[in-house]
Amino acid sequence: MRKLTRTAVGLGFACLITATPVLGDAVETSGHVLRVAIPAAAWYVAHAEDDREGEIQFAKAFAASTASAYALKKIVDKERPNGDDEAFPSGHATTAFAGAAFLQRRYGWRWAWPAWMLSVYTGWTRVHADEHDWEDVAGGAALAVAGAWIFVRPRGDLQIAPVALDGGGGISIRMQLPR
Repeated sequence: MRKLTRTAVGLGFACLITATPVLGDAVETSGHVLRVAIPAAAWYVAHAEDDREGEIQFAKAFAASTASAYALKKIVDKERPNGDDEAFPSGHATTAFAGAAFLQRRYGWRWAWPAWMLSVYTGWTRVHADEHDWEDVAGGAALAVAGAWIFVRPRGDLQIAPVALDGGGGISIRMQLPR
């Protein structure tokens, strides 16, 4: 598991290092690369784990969140800080957070924390480049998280999740018994 994580992180940084001089601004370029690298790494983890069900769940969550993001861009038609249109929600944030949310939902925080950190950075690159405001990034992240919660089921024996209820909330604990 650690070797796989190191490999995925190493490949991501290799993409950043090789693409940056060719494509220009390092910060903006890194955001462009990570919006693809994070979900690709998430799918690769499912594939490497021989988790066909996870691959399908990732595809559904990713497709639903990105399709929703691009539909909302047309419907909302919010102006970007740089004067262009279709700012809300951030597509870069949606795709990056889709990878992180899938990893967290399917495999837990141990797998997901690097992807969450890189997703936040990806959102920051969009704000830094004057392409989005923070609410655009938050909207993209929310769509990705929603997609993961709708389409992705945790893998493993013990699952712990927050639950929202009328008038409060709680924690759901579920244990899957061996077959």
